[in-house]
Formats: sequence, structure tokens, C-alpha cells
Amino acid sequence: MLDQNLTTALKSYLERLTEPVELEASLDDSRASAQTKELLGEIAALSDRVTVTSGDDARKPSFAIKRAGSDISVRFAGVPLGHEFTSLVLALLQVGGVAPKVSEETAAAVRAIEGDHHFETYMSLTCQNCPDVVQALNAMSVLNPRITHVAIEGGAFQGEIEARKVLAVPTVYRNGELFGQGRMTLEEIVGKLDSGAAARDAERLGALEPFDVLVVGGGPAGSAAAIYASRKGIRTGIVAERFGGQVMDTMAIENFISVQRTEGPKLAAALEEHVRSYEVEVMELQRVAALTPATEPGGLAEVRLDNGAVLRSRTVILATGARWRHMGVPGEEDYRNKGVTFCPHCDGPLFKGKRVAVIGGGNSGIEAAIDLAGVVGHVTVLEFMDELRADAVLQRKLYSMPNVEVILSAKTTEVLGNGEQVTGLDYEDRTTGEAKHLDLEGIFVQIGLLPNTDWLGEAVTLSPRKEIVIDERGQTSAPGIFAAGDCTTVPYKQIVISLGSGATAALGAFDHFIRTTAPAEEPAVAAAPAPAPTSVPSAPSAPTPASV
Repeated sequence: MLDQNLTTALKSYLERLTEPVELEASLDDSRASAQTKELLGEIAALSDRVTVTSGDDARKPSFAIKRAGSDISVRFAGVPLGHEFTSLVLALLQVGGVAPKVSEETAAAVRAIEGDHHFETYMSLTCQNCPDVVQALNAMSVLNPRITHVAIEGGAFQGEIEARKVLAVPTVYRNGELFGQGRMTLEEIVGKLDSGAAARDAERLGALEPFDVLVVGGGPAGSAAAIYASRKGIRTGIVAERFGGQVMDTMAIENFISVQRTEGPKLAAALEEHVRSYEVEVMELQRVAALTPATEPGGLAEVRLDNGAVLRSRTVILATGARWRHMGVPGEEDYRNKGVTFCPHCDGPLFKGKRVAVIGGGNSGIEAAIDLAGVVGHVTVLEFMDELRADAVLQRKLYSMPNVEVILSAKTTEVLGNGEQVTGLDYEDRTTGEAKHLDLEGIFVQIGLLPNTDWLGEAVTLSPRKEIVIDERGQTSAPGIFAAGDCTTVPYKQIVISLGSGATAALGAFDHFIRTTAPAEEPAVAAAPAPAPTSVPSAPSAPTPASV
């Protein structure tokens, strides 16, 4: 199953094992079980520390990765290829004695968790968010034997998906109860299990010394701003929920200059690594609640966090990015993650063979419809305007697909469901005013982005679109407060533009910092008259070469 490149790479990784590993396989006569058996055989052939044994788990196919002679174990149900192959490799290494790459503080917090916790994660092999959750829970199960985890490929266990009505990935259950949905880091999971974590964070962050530049947001703009500010040698901090921002929800990036193609999570990881290579105080997993600009030139602005901590800084750079825009119709929030979703790559496989709608006829909407058409039974595209706005090449591809329908001048009015999941939607034909109905099981909303600026109140001037108004230097209406990226009035929302915007804001903030913190000039003192010379002055000495 593994090509030569993967085989070579995996063999080199397995050389790092220090403990014997057992791959306990629970199989049946299905094709998926045959694939699992083949995969495990190929892995075991690469290391004499890895053996394959038989098991009888209820989920078939599945396999446990066990450290021989211990309770340490990680389980996969299905064939973990695609985006989850990395999760498989990390699980092999960690069970085999390679310590998870987490801070000692976090590792200690995991080991201190009391009680028995059995986690189940429903994931998709095409989801770029799922590996974060799978890898976090796998690492926790290695660090604390009272924590167990099984990663379940939703496509291979459709019966479970339907029984539990899982319509978005990743979806995590703990001890049989819903624990969370969407991307979660290890630290976030620990925080949900440890009720005192928020208070400790607030105390630690509130005690930090004031910053010269504080960046709010960890996307491309925020990362660039933090790097440029730190390079100036001034005290720099960055506070964010997580690195990457909206980039984490982008599957393929093919317009990042000098890189022909990459993926959002890879770019986000590279941004984080670059930021951490500088002397930047990184404060992750934090939501901002309010901003109070300085009341006098050179004073301290304050940023209050959700946990109550207050961060102070001479200058602040707002780079909070944007989020998926919602339709704002009845039923939408009621059925979010119950049929209403935003990521076709992650959640598309859960709707295999079903009827879905894509709301929005721009590039994102049409790309989503094209991707979904290869998985679902039927796709209906609803566009508010009287023509699609997507690039011509995308439209030609869309209209060539037999299971796609396009409805123009359609205004969605309500999402309908049975209390547990979506069953359809109502829309208005804007040409005739006629009310119409669609029966379907899924709705993918692709109508653009909304800036994350609700928390700002009246601290800075916002445009009618709720974007932060900035000048050519990234300066906002409040002295000492700068902004960058998708949350601003920058006209084009692109990754490369956000990076440049972040750099501009950092340079603007540095200039402001220098001008407002420089010592005041001392008044000039009149020089005393020089005495008349009594002798011929000597020749001046030779000039000293300037140092480089």
C-alpha cells in the first residue's frame, strides 16, 4: 500500500523506536480489513521491534498500537491514510518510546488528570483539521494510561456515523458523551478537563511586564507582524487562539509566490515555527474580549482576555482575521454541525450519496460544489445574484458534471430539520417572489468571510462592513493601535497580502514606538565665547576611519 518514498521515510522513523510495539489487528472478510492487514504487514517488515498480532475488537477493521508489557495503547478504526498517515507514524513512535513533542508543563498536566477517560474521534481522511485532534488525544493516551483513544474513520463506519448523527468532523466523544467538535489542540483538551486551568492562565498572563508591541491574532498578518517587530529588538508578544487562522481551513494554496503548492496546515505550522524562532512571548489558546487604547501619547494600551487577564503594551497590532460568514436565517444555528457546515473537504465524505446544497456562487462555492459532486449524490448550488461570480474555468467544470444543478436569483429563507439533522431548506425566487423548497441532508455555506472585530466596540473606527479602518501605515483611528490583514479595509483578502500588511503594521508600530518613547530634547545652552588664540594652532590630526 505504501509507495517507495513512504516506505523509506517510515523505515528511518522506526529506527528511533526504543520499546517493542505490537500491532493488534481486529479484522473480518471486508476489503478494508484486507487493506489494513496489508498495511500492518508492510509496517512490521520495516522494523524488528514491530510485530503483528490478532485481536477481537468490536470495530472491524481496527488495530491497536501497544507497547509490549504495558497499558499504553492507541487504536485506529479504519485505514489511517491520507491526512491521518502522519497520525499513524507519530502514534508508532510515541508508543515505541519516543516522547511526544509537548512542553513539560503540558505533559505534567496530562499525567495529573484523574479518572478514566475513553475518547472516540470520528474523522475523515480528507480533513486537514482532524489530525490535530487525533494526534493530541493519542499523545494524551501515551502520557496517561487512564486515558484511551480510538480514531474512527467515518467513511468506514457509516452505521456509527448515522446512529450518532455525526455530520461534521472531527467529532469527539468522551465516555460515550459528546465532548467537542472542530479543531482542538492538546492544551485546549487539557483545559476542558482541568477546570482550574483558566484561572492559572489569567494569573500568569496578568503578571507579565508591559510589551512594546503586542500582536493580537496568529494568522499570516499576525505572524508577519510579530516577526518584523521582534527583529527590531523590542519586547514583542503575540496573543491568539491558535496559529494559522483561516489558513487552517484552506486545503490547497497555489498562489503563494515561490511555492507552487502547499496546504494550509503546513503553512500555518511554518508560520508558527518562524515566530517561535524569535524572542516573542507567545500566548496561545486565548480569546480577546476588549481593547482600551492609551489615554496619552506613549502610554499603555490594555487588551483584556476572556479569562480576565489584562495585557499592557505601548503599541498594539490587531490581526484578528475573519471567519465564515453565516446566512443569518432561521434554523441555521440550530442545525450547525447537524447538516449545516462550512468545509467541503472535511465534512464532504460524511454526506456520501446524499443530497446537499452549496450556498454561494463565488470561487469558494463553485470549488466546493465540484469537490462534493464526486462524493455526494446530488449538489444544488444556490446563488443570490442572477449570475455566478466564479472564474470561467470553474464554471465550465461545474456545468460538465451530471449531478449538479445551479439555481440563480435564490435567496435562502430558512433551514429545516427534524430536531436532529437537516432535512431541507426554503428559498425565495428573487425574480418571481415565489417561495420554493428543497429536500436535502446537507448545506455547505460558502458566502465569504466576516471580520473578527465584534469585540472592539468603539475602540477604533470600523467601516460599514465592520472592517478596521487603516491608513497606508496600518494606523487605526486610535494612536498606537495598528491593524493588518483580513480584519481591515485592505481591499483584497489574500495570504500574501496579509503577510505584507502585517509587516507594514509592525514597521508603523515601531516608528510610533520610537517617536513616543524617545527622551525629550534638552534645551540648547549658549556656548561661552572662545578665548583669543595666543599661538598658531597645530595641524589637525588625521581623521579616524569610521567603524562599520
